Amino acid sequence: MRKHRPPCRTRAHLGLLSLLAGTLILIPVTTAHADGPLVFANPGFESGATDDWTFTTDQAGVNENPHSGSENGYLNQGSGYSMSQTVTAPQSGTYDFSGWFAASGDGGSLVIKVNGTAVGSAASIPAQQIYNKQTVSRISVNQGDTITFEIDSSPNGWINVDDVEVSPAAPNDPQISDSDCSGSDCATLQAMFNWAKTKANSWVRMPDSTGPINADENNTGGSSTGTYSTTYWAGYPYRSDFYLRDTAHQVVGAHLLGLDKENKTMLKAFATSANDSNTSSTNDPYWSINFDARTPGSIDYSSSTSFVRELPGPFELVQKIDDAYTWTGDGDYVIDSTLSTYVSNTVGSSSDTTGPFIKNHTPSAPVVDNGDVPVPEATSSSIWDGTATYNEGSGAALAQAGDALGSQYQAYLAAENLAKAKNDGTNADHYSQAATDLRDRFNNTWSGDSGNDTASKVVRAYDTSGNQMTGWGNENSWFMPLKNLMNSGTRANNYLGYIDTQATDSGPANLEAYTYLPDVYFQHPNVTVNSSNSSDTAWKWMRYVYSKIGDTHTTGKFLNGDYPEISFTLVSQIVQGLMGIQPDAGNALSTLSQLPGNISSLQVSSIPVGSGTVTLKHSSATDSTLSNTSSASSYSWTAKFIGKHNNISVCGNSQTPSYGTTADGSDYTYATVTVDAGSSCQVSVSD
Repeated sequence: MRKHRPPCRTRAHLGLLSLLAGTLILIPVTTAHADGPLVFANPGFESGATDDWTFTTDQAGVNENPHSGSENGYLNQGSGYSMSQTVTAPQSGTYDFSGWFAASGDGGSLVIKVNGTAVGSAASIPAQQIYNKQTVSRISVNQGDTITFEIDSSPNGWINVDDVEVSPAAPNDPQISDSDCSGSDCATLQAMFNWAKTKANSWVRMPDSTGPINADENNTGGSSTGTYSTTYWAGYPYRSDFYLRDTAHQVVGAHLLGLDKENKTMLKAFATSANDSNTSSTNDPYWSINFDARTPGSIDYSSSTSFVRELPGPFELVQKIDDAYTWTGDGDYVIDSTLSTYVSNTVGSSSDTTGPFIKNHTPSAPVVDNGDVPVPEATSSSIWDGTATYNEGSGAALAQAGDALGSQYQAYLAAENLAKAKNDGTNADHYSQAATDLRDRFNNTWSGDSGNDTASKVVRAYDTSGNQMTGWGNENSWFMPLKNLMNSGTRANNYLGYIDTQATDSGPANLEAYTYLPDVYFQHPNVTVNSSNSSDTAWKWMRYVYSKIGDTHTTGKFLNGDYPEISFTLVSQIVQGLMGIQPDAGNALSTLSQLPGNISSLQVSSIPVGSGTVTLKHSSATDSTLSNTSSASSYSWTAKFIGKHNNISVCGNSQTPSYGTTADGSDYTYATVTVDAGSSCQVSVSD
C-alpha cells in the first residue's frame, strides 16, 4: 500500500506557478471531437503542468501521490483555491461525473457546472487518506454546452484528486416511494438504495473512450491504451478489467439500472473467449477481460495453459445468459450463435451429453465416482491450474465442491429454459433430466448421509484424495442453498441456520463475499433461520454490508464501498429480493413479498421487465399492487402470497384461489391476471 505523501509540486509546475502566484490561469475551453465521447483531457494528471487543467495560485497543482499512474492533482489546505477543466459537450446526454479523492480534512467539494452555472455537487469530500470515489450523478447537457469539472479547497486540510471520468447515466432510475415505505428501517433502506444506484452507475465505462489496458496494482498505468467498449467495472477498482465471477453477480443489478447493452457485451465477451484458441484446451472463459471487451486481463492470463479459472464460473455464466433473457425477453440470448455454442459446449446437449467443457475437466479416473452423473473436477489448489471452488482460501486442494455443483445445477435449468425458448423440446428434456440427476446424486450420496440433519456434517467438498470435507467452507457452503441444490426439509433449514451462524462468527475477510448472503435467504422464503424469518435474515445481511461501506477493504487500497459488487448487488437485492420479483422472458412476471418485519409496506417504481416497466407495491404480506407503466406491453402477472388463504381478490373481484409450493416446501396462494399498459391491479388474500 502506498502511504500518503504531503503535497509536493513537480519542479516544472512549481516554476510556472511561481510566476503566476495569485493569478488565475486562463485556459481555453476544450472541444471534444464532434459526436465522440464526452471526456476530460489528461484525467489522471499524467501530463503534469499542461493546458488541460486550470489551477488558482501556487496552492494548487500536480504532485506524486497518485491513485494510479504517477501523478495526481492537489489543493493545499485553505479557502478559495480550486482546480478545474471545462469541455464542450459533443452531443446531448445525461452523465455521471466522478473522481478519486483523498483528503486530510473534510470540507472540500466537487462541483459540476453547465454553461458556468453549478448544477450539481458531491457531498463534502470526506477526510479520508485512502482514495475514495465521489460522484455527481445524472447531469443532463445539450450538445454545445460547456461543462466544468471543479474541485474547491477545504480550510480543514489538503485534497488530492486523480482519475477523473465521465459515465453515461444509467438509462433507468428505479425509485422507492417515501410515502409508501412504512416501518422503522425505511430511512436506512432509502439511503441504501440511493447510495447503491449512484455508486453502481459510476462504474459504467464511457463507450469509445480511450483508457489503459492491463492496468493493475503492479502496473497502474497499464501496458498500453485501448478503446473501451460498452462495459462496466466488475472487480477491483484499480484493474482495467471486468471479472467473470463479479459480472455474474452484478448482471441483475445492472439490468435494473437499464445497463442491458453492457450486460450483453460482457456476457458475449466471456462466451467468445471460451471458444478462443487461447483457452480451447479447456473451454474455460477468460477470468477477466479488459474494458475493450476482448483482451484478457494480463494479471490473470499468462498463456493458454496458465490462466486463472474456477469451476463455478463457467456454469454461472450459463445461468446469467438465461437471467438476462428472462429479464429482457431479448431473443438474441436465445439464438445468438456465440452464446448458444457456449451453452452447449459448457453443459452438453442431447447429442453430446457432457460437451467439451465437462469432458476437458473429467479425468479418466475421477477422484469421486458419480456414476453416470457427469461432475467436472479440478486437481489443484492453484487458481492458475484451475480450482473446484470460488473459495480461494480453502487451503486443501479440492477435486469437487458444492459451489461448482450448485452452479452446474442452475446451468442445466438455465439451458432448459433457453431450449424451451427455441421450441427445442429434445434438449429441454435432456437438460431437465440432467438437473434432476445431479440434484438426486447430490442429496442422496454426494453430500453425505441424507438422514443426518446435523448441519456441520453436510459434505460441501471432496479433496483431491477423495476425502469428504464438512464444516464451514465459505462459498462451497453457502452456494449449495443459494443455487437451490439442497432438497427442502429439516436438513436444508438447519444448514441455512448454520451458514448464518458461521458467517457471523467466522465470516470471510472481504466484504464482497458477504454480498451473497442476502441472496441465499431470499431463495428460501418463509424459512425460520435461527428464530428469525428468512427475509429478516436477508435484510440483516444487507444492513451489515451497507454498514461497512466506509471501512477500508482488506487489500488496504480502497474503501469497501468502492468495490463495485457491493452497490450492484444491493440494487438487485432491494428490487428483486425484497420485492420478490421473478421475470419470465419479458412479458410475464411473478411476485412474492419478502419484506422484513421492520418494513411493512414498500413501493418501487420503474422496474424494467422486457421492453417496459412496472411499479410494484406490497402494502403487507397479503396485499400487492402492480401498475403497468409501459406504453404498449401487457404483462401476465402471478401474484403470490405465503400460506394457504381461503379468499383472494383480483382487481376488485373475488375469485377461487390457486395454491402452490415453493422450492423449500412452503405453501403459497396465487392468482394470475393480465395487466394492460397503463393499468393497475391490486391482489389481496384473506382467511
